[in-house]
Amino acid sequence: MPPTDPEPEVAGPPTRRRPGGRTARIRRQVLDAVLAELGEHGYDGLTTDTVAARAGVHRTTVYRRWGDVGGLLADVLDAASDDDWQPPDAGSLEADLTALNQEIQTALTAQPPIVTALIAASFRSEKAAHAQQRLWEDRYARCEIVVDRAVRRGELPPHTDARRLLIAATAPLYHHLVLLRTPLDPQLPCQAARTAALAAGAGAFAEPPPASGT
Repeated sequence: MPPTDPEPEVAGPPTRRRPGGRTARIRRQVLDAVLAELGEHGYDGLTTDTVAARAGVHRTTVYRRWGDVGGLLADVLDAASDDDWQPPDAGSLEADLTALNQEIQTALTAQPPIVTALIAASFRSEKAAHAQQRLWEDRYARCEIVVDRAVRRGELPPHTDARRLLIAATAPLYHHLVLLRTPLDPQLPCQAARTAALAAGAGAFAEPPPASGT
């Protein structure tokens, strides 16, 4: 289907209630349809009409609950934070970061390219951008335990900045696969993890301890 102009966004964030029963089923159908349409046609081919048709619901149902394409994308991203995902515990900092990077690489190279399409859409929709930021904050917060465990094991100095370390470890995946679109390298997750772990162990991400009171 040829791409069409996205529908204009309307004000107001998507509803964040967590319904059950028929309402939950319809929500799941609609969000699955958003992902399918986005993966197949990209942001420019995503409309409330195509989503409603694919989900098998009336377009007024979609418009009443989500309002527009931005609301649909925001709810897809917000729904991703409702899971019980936790970062892997592989026994060492390098192993944990490698396993995390392998998950990222799998997601970024999956077909259809749902994750990369969502990232791209976040640059086109303000609502999606805010939801994407909420999702990133959620994932980084969950991954801080990887750094906490490494500090307790003595692999890292105290006061290591978890966010800086996690960004350094995972950024090469996004740079190569999303920005440069380089061919898949099975060694990239391990190489990026090892580089970050070595730098962190040497204190590259350590913050000075808080000043003691006088």
